[in-house]
Amino acid sequence: MSPRAGHTGHPLRTLAFVESPVQLLNVLEWAHLHGLHSAGTDTLPSVPVQIRRTVAGENPAAGAELTVVVLSPTDPMTRGQLRRMADLARDEGYRVRWEEARGGTTAPFHTIGGLAGSLRRADRIVMGDPFSRYVQLLLTITRAQDLVVVDDGTATMEFVAQLARGERLVRWHRKGGRPGARDLLFAPVSSSARRRLTPSAHRRVEVFSSMPVTETPEGVTVTANGFAWTRARFGPPRITKGADMVGTSLVETGVVDGDRYLEAVRGLAKAHGATRYFAHRRESTDKLHRLAAETGLEIVRPDLPLELIARRGPIGRTILSFPSTVVHTLPLALAGTGVRVAVCDIDPAWLTDTASPRAQGFLSGVTDTARDVHRLAAVAPA
Repeated sequence: MSPRAGHTGHPLRTLAFVESPVQLLNVLEWAHLHGLHSAGTDTLPSVPVQIRRTVAGENPAAGAELTVVVLSPTDPMTRGQLRRMADLARDEGYRVRWEEARGGTTAPFHTIGGLAGSLRRADRIVMGDPFSRYVQLLLTITRAQDLVVVDDGTATMEFVAQLARGERLVRWHRKGGRPGARDLLFAPVSSSARRRLTPSAHRRVEVFSSMPVTETPEGVTVTANGFAWTRARFGPPRITKGADMVGTSLVETGVVDGDRYLEAVRGLAKAHGATRYFAHRRESTDKLHRLAAETGLEIVRPDLPLELIARRGPIGRTILSFPSTVVHTLPLALAGTGVRVAVCDIDPAWLTDTASPRAQGFLSGVTDTARDVHRLAAVAPA
């Protein structure tokens, strides 16, 4: 996205808000594609990223094309990956502002208050999760006329479809359920965010995604993410003869039954000779311990998003996955390496009684629209 016509006087101030490692990776991919300038080496003191705070009166966008604001979560694995990704962003020359956004009951008030001035001065806002209540609240403060949504995995597909149909913003695995008290209380903010994310004569909206976009809202610019930065920065990887498996958090989100999932993993591992299981950052420790004990798989907790782990290598010649973001992103990140990505469909019998009515159709769509992957119709019995 180029600077607005007639925009003069200062560099285009861009604030990016991220809450996950994948969001930050895709901010770096977006900045690389659009040729954003780095902040240079003298704009911030050398302070460990996990404790950096903005002092009163500081303008984090001054003299920089891009400032990344990390709205830090609380779980240790996500925080660890975010710290590594934040270091990579700093290595690229971008400014990073780490916010302990969930560090206690008063943390949101301090975070939002501290960001208010920067939000009002920003010309462009980049966000990784338009479903996030935190991000939706921040959107009510900004005056920016350029809004960019970068990939947050398969949720991006649902966001674009909901925006095109004018629906309220609801995560796909919750769609169909009754709104809770917090949903009703937050409804005006969510509605305001949806209006802000709707293009107009004075507001531009870009979606930067590696996911298939079948319903494009009128006026929204869709830009393809080909993982050019990842391929230029890492690899090519060393390829091993065996197979690796990618974990999913479908059990943790209440979509898939835990016992059925374990049975499927065991069957896939035996049928394809998988030896390693790359855990999703949200998978529970108890589930992973059980997987290791009952399947014999080596459980690997990646310290970076899987696209970077796979690109660095070593990685199996075959990567096994259930329907998830990686069936779209790994073929792009590993293009030209000869690695095969194979995806196993979710059997409707695996779904829990509380799974959203939308779940099966959505997961099937994730697989149906994946390119350059091998489709596994069924799991071989263990």
